[in-house]
Amino acid sequence: MADASKPSLDPSRRALLVGGLVAAGGAAIAAGSARSQSAADPMAGHDMSTMPADPYAAPMQGMAHGNMTTVGLVDHNRNGFDPTAMLTDWERGTTELLPDGRTLRTFEVDAIDKEIEIAPGIFFPAWTFNGRVPGPALRAKEGERLRIVFRNLGSHPHSMHFHGIHSARMDGVPGAGLIGPGEEFIYEFDAKPFGCHLYHCHALPLKRHMHKGMYGLFVIDPDPERHPENATVAASRLLGSPENAHWQEMAMVMNAFDTNFDGANEVYAANTVGQAYMNEPIRIDKSRPVRIYLVNVTEFDPINSFHLHANFFDYYDTGTTLTPTLRTVDLIMQCQAQRGILEFSFADHEDGMYMFHAHQSEFTELGWVGMFDVRSSAK
Repeated sequence: MADASKPSLDPSRRALLVGGLVAAGGAAIAAGSARSQSAADPMAGHDMSTMPADPYAAPMQGMAHGNMTTVGLVDHNRNGFDPTAMLTDWERGTTELLPDGRTLRTFEVDAIDKEIEIAPGIFFPAWTFNGRVPGPALRAKEGERLRIVFRNLGSHPHSMHFHGIHSARMDGVPGAGLIGPGEEFIYEFDAKPFGCHLYHCHALPLKRHMHKGMYGLFVIDPDPERHPENATVAASRLLGSPENAHWQEMAMVMNAFDTNFDGANEVYAANTVGQAYMNEPIRIDKSRPVRIYLVNVTEFDPINSFHLHANFFDYYDTGTTLTPTLRTVDLIMQCQAQRGILEFSFADHEDGMYMFHAHQSEFTELGWVGMFDVRSSAK
């Protein structure tokens, strides 16, 4: 339950949208006085000193287009996780060699009840994996043996269901890997197929366990030796390889929160905190390509989407191919549990702030929006 000592808030969808409409008026005023963009400006999108103050767009004055619904900042230290750190915080577990020469990779995951702040002053009673939402971004290599030690420290029965290939007894559903409070279960299976996957609790009612925060990214890197026809591409996805070091890789989980439990979401985000990447834009080195592992776990809405401004990307649906399933697109849609890999570059762009967001306008106005802060490598 939320702390009764905190100020009372009305986090309803309608209340948040009212803030968005007021801020939109500020955006129109700002647009009327914006500087000309007829000539390339190396600080375009960085210098906002000439734009009027907008009380609804804290803390970045003038950026009302993206700061429509929140004032102030979320306390990431209190949450115990930071959306910016989450982008590159891959959990690789511990490894040891098996008698057959293969690698055994072991992860430890705990289910924990925890209140989290999802927007400034808006708290949510979450069920978490390892105290964070989304849970740790597990990453392994194709062909490894995986062992996941799962302990339920929460107050309800939980499980871990992995999208991938495994036996029925490792499926994490009632009767096969569902465990009660205080219990432990060990999931063990081979890492296959390679790709961008996810895991989530599969206890019933499923929609409650999902929307309360029990999900996470699960990436299996391809083994280049198993794909000689595309070995270079496979190596570029293998975390720790020289080819992979050239890429700027990020983990993004599109999610949303029903704060009043009426079956509709009031806050939308990538990596849980609404407006996180507006308040702290993601720094991009334009000399290096970008790869995003994207998964949608939004409950109560049939689809979510990702739109990239002023650029296009190649898309690998589910990440199980080494050639794109879509080329040169700027928008993709995903239903719940759908996922994929996005690859793009800002090498030919001028420096500046480039937006990304859901293309459902309501989702954007309720928090699912961010900026890439694109700069030359020397800056």
